[in-house]
Amino acid sequence: MKKFSIRKNVFIPLCAIYLFVIILGVVTPDGFAAVENVISGFAAEWFGWAYQLVTIALVIISVWALFSKKAGSIRIGGENAKPTMSKWSWFVICLCSSIATGIVFWGIAEPITHYVNGIPGLCEGGNLSFYDAAAPIVTAESVDMSKAFFASRYDKGGDDYINCPMNKEEYTAFYHELINAESAPLHGFDKAPNVYEGCMPVEVLAKRGEDSIRFGPLKPVGLRDPRTGHRPWAAVQLRRENAAATLFNIVGFQTNLKFSEQKRVFSMIPGLENAEFMRYGVMHRNTFINSPKLLNRNLSLKADKNIFIAGQLSGVEGYMESAACGLLAARSILAALEGKTMTPPPADTMCGALIRYITSENKDFQPMGSNMGILPPLETHIRDKRERYAALADRAVADMKAWLEAQQ
Repeated sequence: MKKFSIRKNVFIPLCAIYLFVIILGVVTPDGFAAVENVISGFAAEWFGWAYQLVTIALVIISVWALFSKKAGSIRIGGENAKPTMSKWSWFVICLCSSIATGIVFWGIAEPITHYVNGIPGLCEGGNLSFYDAAAPIVTAESVDMSKAFFASRYDKGGDDYINCPMNKEEYTAFYHELINAESAPLHGFDKAPNVYEGCMPVEVLAKRGEDSIRFGPLKPVGLRDPRTGHRPWAAVQLRRENAAATLFNIVGFQTNLKFSEQKRVFSMIPGLENAEFMRYGVMHRNTFINSPKLLNRNLSLKADKNIFIAGQLSGVEGYMESAACGLLAARSILAALEGKTMTPPPADTMCGALIRYITSENKDFQPMGSNMGILPPLETHIRDKRERYAALADRAVADMKAWLEAQQ
């Protein structure tokens, strides 16, 4: 057996760099995020042209390799190796997963934007978004219901809202911490030229005056605190985010505060002292469609079943999520070519939960990444969070394996 050896002059410097980056991210996450934003912003602004040229060059090289006799004669795995999938299957999977992870996304985003404006039902009525203004999401079980209560304004509608009432002293303390909290830096490519009212960060709105948010997202009209029998001085509303009612969105709290500041300030809201944040509020450039209105469960457009949407454009967030979405779109395309319709993975798997989230009715749809909160709850509640998450993961793995076997 050939002795395994390490090239120390390659391994040690790279290992040191990786360790430094990991330690920096653990010790100062906000500082790490700020440095990363500066570097990525600089690269995008000054070297975007190089990225485009390299992408085009790689496409040309790939086409050459595809038709080259010399390159085509190389058999990976040895002379007797046989392919496990057809060339068409590999083509569809590579195309969908690479576009979904953003390898060529930004290079084609602008022309696609102009192109889709002419497709009926796709971009009419604000169905294509360019800026992601998302409010924080917390788990329902982490809300202290001894302080909060379910109700809709004037008792209209169901119990889709949790209300966190504030007295005058609580509101005043919260207000002053909010307007003095530290914001995350925004760079040129993340800045919208004009922020419309509905997208305004709550901390910016608050700086207009002490009562600005009390007459805005924190208005208490139509609500009565069952503990006191009176209308509260102010009230923060949490709206149900998913069908299972395991996640709730803090209404009107789109924000650009640093994550650590969101945790500190928003935990001052009565009932949210121990809230578990599954997503913090963000404001950044992000191109995505109104998937709940436009997409079928197999990721095809309702307006045209021959067009499939995958990755970031569909409303999933994260590289792994985008790649998984691309692979599911590839399976859907293959199924369509065979005259079939792909059944999505079960909703208690992460892939299935994301598909269900982006294709379920949602009036204020915003992109979502993987998190345990979007999975259906267990039949038997487990109090310990680590054990509960482990049980959710085991259930998901088992159901995903069963789904994959059924697809064979």
